[in-house]
Amino acid sequence: MEHSIATWLLVLTLFIPRISLLIAYFGHQIPANNIPFIGDLLLFIFLPRALMVIYIYDNMGYQNVWFWLHIAAAIIVWTKSSHYTYKKRFKRR
Repeated sequence: MEHSIATWLLVLTLFIPRISLLIAYFGHQIPANNIPFIGDLLLFIFLPRALMVIYIYDNMGYQNVWFWLHIAAAIIVWTKSSHYTYKKRFKRR
């Protein structure tokens, strides 16, 4: 059985995942999942994009455009942020 995730949550988590998940939590709209609460909490704090990808995989499957959009967004953000950190840390003076 395929569950659906609210479209607003799918769209907003592409751009502001932590805030969107927080709004969904307080609005009781977190998708059904098999992750224990402590796992939800830790992923929410440290890897909110990965948490959303898990939600999409559990509810909609991997053959869904939203799954691949969120994977692509995560790769782009993590790649850019690691490049930025490397550039700041080893900046020549």
